[in-house]
Amino acid sequence: MAVFILVLVVLFVLCICSALLRWNEVRYRKKGLPPGTMGWPVFGETTEFLKQGPNFMKNQRARYGSFFKSHILGCPTIVSMDPELNRYILLNEAKGLVPGYPQSMLDILGKCNIAAVHGSTHKYMRGALLALISPTIIRDQLLPKIDDFMRSHLNNWDNHIINIQEKTKEMALLSSLKQIAGIESCSISQPFMAEFFKLVLGTLSLPIDLPGTNYRRGFQARKNIVSMLTQLIDERRASKETHEDMLGCLMRSDENRYKLTDEEIIDQIITILYSGYETVSTTSMMAVKYLHDHPRALHELRKEHLAIRERKRPEDPIDCNDLKSMRFTRAVIFETSRLATIVNGVLRKTTQDMELNGFVIPKGWRIYVYTREINYDPFLYPEPLTFDPWRWMDKSLECQNNLLIFGGGTRQCPGKELGIAEISTFLHYFITRYRWEEIGGDKLMKFPRVEAPNGLHIRVSSY
Repeated sequence: MAVFILVLVVLFVLCICSALLRWNEVRYRKKGLPPGTMGWPVFGETTEFLKQGPNFMKNQRARYGSFFKSHILGCPTIVSMDPELNRYILLNEAKGLVPGYPQSMLDILGKCNIAAVHGSTHKYMRGALLALISPTIIRDQLLPKIDDFMRSHLNNWDNHIINIQEKTKEMALLSSLKQIAGIESCSISQPFMAEFFKLVLGTLSLPIDLPGTNYRRGFQARKNIVSMLTQLIDERRASKETHEDMLGCLMRSDENRYKLTDEEIIDQIITILYSGYETVSTTSMMAVKYLHDHPRALHELRKEHLAIRERKRPEDPIDCNDLKSMRFTRAVIFETSRLATIVNGVLRKTTQDMELNGFVIPKGWRIYVYTREINYDPFLYPEPLTFDPWRWMDKSLECQNNLLIFGGGTRQCPGKELGIAEISTFLHYFITRYRWEEIGGDKLMKFPRVEAPNGLHIRVSSY
């Protein structure tokens, strides 16, 4: 009897599940939409998307083509894997498209962050950001701070086993914090770092505000970070001292053509930290990994940096001319970003019903411009799964239309050159000071974030 009841319960649950799936499919079966599946109510296909990542995308493309519908990260979404269509979408933001980042990211990064705004507001906020990281500012103010920080951060690594993932995460955040808050960054760095790591995890989660969820922890971390930054701004106003750092520049409204409120300043700072942190830390970690696995590339890179050191005294910092001479270093950074695929794609949202690729996309839907596969296109990159920095020595490759590793259109990463300067300076001091070998056994994940769940451990010795 018990077995019979159990079978009935199982059949009932299966019927309910089947009915829910069927209902959700019928709900989104609007005329003119591209083919695809929508998964479960509310959750959609988010679990499959996050767990399977690129394989989920490949399977859906095999079934429905390079333009299909889905329901991921809490939103009905059109996925575009067509390179030409992706380029069109990125270059035509004003024509019925605005940024469409997940609600969790918008809530945690703030409503004034540059990824959330559009139109004239985006232009204004982007202008304010670019004023902080212009080539002149990088050369005169930021690069000396980066150099000083990297020298200190990479001290005394010899004869130690270190987790390079942890070290590059600390490096990316603390280096940015020093550029933003100068000398005061030291006093807030540890509590800030603990909260910031929670914030990052919360940005790529379902916006379910329940105890124990990454979303709740990330949102609470944002509140704590806002409190720290508000206190710092208030203390600076009370002291009336002048500070030559990013926060000082943002606060000097009388000298700055971009006059921001405190809320906008704080969201701008969080945006700078967030956008630089992920790309700089992960690219640095993966460069160390790829260089370890490809001794010829490491030899070429080390030769470039030793030549720079030979022209300098030990205490001389890296300057802008040194950065310009790091041609192979730049190639290593581009190839690492391509092969590791730090950024998988970008999201847009429709502001009206619009036609794309022969289909009608309803107002309010997300469009996921999935750029990952472009990085492995054999027509663009021969032997695409091979780590080959030499391919980037041809500068024309940086200018080709389908290069989207730093974004595209009006949303191309404004901090691209600053990020390259940080990674280049890190690699300079790392490879001229040290040799390293992997301990082994550490697993790497490539989706939804590039990370080593248990860390990436290396044994470091003096060069």
